[in-house]
Amino acid sequence: MTLDGARVLVLGGTSGIGLATAQLAAQQGAKVVVASSRASSVERALAVLPAGTSGEVADLADTEAVRALVAHVGAIDHLVFTAGDALSLSPVADMDLDAARSAFDLRFFGALAAVSAAAAQLRPGGSVVLTTGIAAFRPGPGWSVAASVCGAVISLTRALAVELAPVRVNAVSPGYIRSPLWDGMDDDARAAFYAQVGTAIPLGRVGEVDEAAQAYVHLMTSTYATGTVITVDGGSLLV
Repeated sequence: MTLDGARVLVLGGTSGIGLATAQLAAQQGAKVVVASSRASSVERALAVLPAGTSGEVADLADTEAVRALVAHVGAIDHLVFTAGDALSLSPVADMDLDAARSAFDLRFFGALAAVSAAAAQLRPGGSVVLTTGIAAFRPGPGWSVAASVCGAVISLTRALAVELAPVRVNAVSPGYIRSPLWDGMDDDARAAFYAQVGTAIPLGRVGEVDEAAQAYVHLMTSTYATGTVITVDGGSLLV
């Protein structure tokens, strides 16, 4: 299977891994629609994406907004959900439980709302690709909420693969990727963080968004893969 002529909706497709996935899918002939909660992000993405790509603005943490967006886009072949805000880390003893609950709003419930809305719009042979993370398998101190969100998405992926069959449902689990999710750090701290992480893993560096995007496109075109989570982490889980 190829993406030539396929219609792909990338929620969160205006920056980072989502934008890289939209670019790669478009290069392979897909008709891509990207969506973000911010109009400025959509405008910047469309400026670098190939002609024929379209963009939509919607609050991806708002269930009704997501339903309206998906209905407006119409029939699609593949749904990709890469939307996610930076997860703050907190020791459990000092945790703000309201903030912990809100961490699920976009990454988990946003993804669930998107699949719920898109289920009837997916054409035969279509697929869904969600986004989790290696925190589900290798959490550190303060990562209880982040790890829980990632673990919930993995369980969601497997359950949806059974429920929505023969639509394929898979997920990508990125490791440390050089992306805008780390832009909250100042330049020096971010560079030091990338260097520290990179030297500790087998491939000796953090990943790039283009490398993660390859996994999303692979899952869209791999016609016998469902309920699968592909880890793209430079070997982080091995050490």
